[in-house]
Amino acid sequence: MTKVPLEAIKELRNLTCASIAECKKALHESDGDIKKATILLRKRGLEIAAKKQERAAKEGRVEAYVHLGNKVGVLLEVDSETDFVARNPEFAQFTKDVAMQITALSPTYIKREDVPADIIGQEKDKELFYKTHCLLEQAFVKDPSMTIKDYLGSLVAKFSENICIRRFIRYKIGEN
Repeated sequence: MTKVPLEAIKELRNLTCASIAECKKALHESDGDIKKATILLRKRGLEIAAKKQERAAKEGRVEAYVHLGNKVGVLLEVDSETDFVARNPEFAQFTKDVAMQITALSPTYIKREDVPADIIGQEKDKELFYKTHCLLEQAFVKDPSMTIKDYLGSLVAKFSENICIRRFIRYKIGEN
């Protein structure tokens, strides 16, 4: 194996928040290509998240976001397994980012499984519907190269515990 430059490990760690060991391993597997390594780490994060979904998440935080002008606001509940994670600044940033995402793109559902069969049955382009109306499928407004699901997966991988977006409500003046 070739030696991975320390600068590349630092850059990948800053991009993904993965551990140094995971960054080094991903860079080895991708022959030093940071873009490929980032994709590998996201994939691993989603795999780890899938394994942890069975565990109970009974801690967490409620995030409130009111957009400039006080015309749109969101209340969001994101749960974690421990209060240690719920109080972590990165977890808090995640909840703020997701609340802002909901304000900006107004999803209707959290995940594709939440969409009623009769509604998705009427759609010609089901994938486009999911990307537009399901929060986890939407491109992250701060980094369109990843989805909210990818962002969530990176947090689950980092903290090694189940984190889930439980529910949200979006208010907009004049909407029912």
